[in-house]
Amino acid sequence: MTAFEVRIERLPPMTVASAHAYGENPERAAWQKLEAWAGPLGLLDDPAIHPVFGFNNPDPSPDRQAYGYEFWVAVEPDCEAGPGIELKQFEGGLYAVASCRLADEMSSEFFLREGYLEAWQKLLDWATEQQRPLGSHQALEKPRDPAAPADELILDLYLPIED
Repeated sequence: MTAFEVRIERLPPMTVASAHAYGENPERAAWQKLEAWAGPLGLLDDPAIHPVFGFNNPDPSPDRQAYGYEFWVAVEPDCEAGPGIELKQFEGGLYAVASCRLADEMSSEFFLREGYLEAWQKLLDWATEQQRPLGSHQALEKPRDPAAPADELILDLYLPIED
């Protein structure tokens, strides 16, 4: 990844299937839940039709090592949830979006010092510089290829902004 570029994107309202996990590395467990349910249904075959999003829930904190992570996949409104899967309504919203290579972010001095992805800080800095107030809708991480190995994973980070 080279220059830090930001684009504006509006996500539409959508029904999502949610898989959640809590622990010291909850991303893998949440993904395994979602993949076990959504994979056989073909919901992971085309990310353009059924995008996948994730986010911390709850966020990590200095006083505890465990935190939560939740994955969503967009589904049809009449979809039926399976074991460990909850259907939710996402209201959509306006976002400032930037991309990062997860392996680069996780090995950076910033991540080791601060404990979160530097690209998130750059997005926050961009919003301040552009005088774009933050929105109250959910911040999201969208893997371009959810099945990619961790060292090849590229994330689009969605920072909620007001209209």
